[in-house]
Amino acid sequence: MLAGKTALITGSTSGIGLGIAEQLAKNGANIVLNGMGDAVEIETTRARLEAAYPVKVRFHGADMSQPEAIEAMFQSVDAEFGGVDILVNNAGIQYVAPVDEFPTPKWDAILAINLTSAFHTTRLALPHMKKQQWGRIIQVASAHALVASPFKSAYVAAKHGIAGLTKTVALEVAELGITVNAVCPGYVWTPLVEKQIPETAQARGITEAEVIQNVLLTAQPTKKFVTVEQVAALASFLASEVAASITGAVIPIDGGWTAH
Repeated sequence: MLAGKTALITGSTSGIGLGIAEQLAKNGANIVLNGMGDAVEIETTRARLEAAYPVKVRFHGADMSQPEAIEAMFQSVDAEFGGVDILVNNAGIQYVAPVDEFPTPKWDAILAINLTSAFHTTRLALPHMKKQQWGRIIQVASAHALVASPFKSAYVAAKHGIAGLTKTVALEVAELGITVNAVCPGYVWTPLVEKQIPETAQARGITEAEVIQNVLLTAQPTKKFVTVEQVAALASFLASEVAASITGAVIPIDGGWTAH
């Protein structure tokens, strides 16, 4: 379905990003992984995907907080594949604290990685997409692109910014065969969510078990975590030809959270 296409997925060495990378590889796209982690584990993942599917799988360790590193990654992809056909902006970090206690460096890092990196990847991907009159840009946003939660000022601000960026770019390229959409998962059991549980417990003065039941899953009427596979399936659909008329959409996949 995506044979001959090249997909770059930021933050794809684990969690949602890796799930999306695997689904796109299964559908025939060459894959460029990006992210942090143990070098041996990353190479094992890269080799596993390349062995499992008839596609090329590469890795680039660009620091998504650094515009120069992002540009270097695109130069590498352009040299080997000719450009990025499918861009998935998934890289993200989180920190939880009251706004008046929020460390300034944490605010800057979250905005840089969760929002500004998507601006840089988008601006670098679009020339190739415009030239070929086809492209898919998929933002992995969050239910927090649509609603807020206490103690997550930087994350919520960044994800609301992603929603605005999605809509703006979609309008700019609507006649060029390029779609731009955001998927907005609720709580997915990933390393990012697992890490924020003790932080949220400390911020709220409750136990970690209470965070899971009374803070995380209480927001989702299904009372279940969204799965990586479900998010990956939605992203894969948006990358397909049958989704060509879906653009500028900010799509919840949140167990009913934002239906409240």
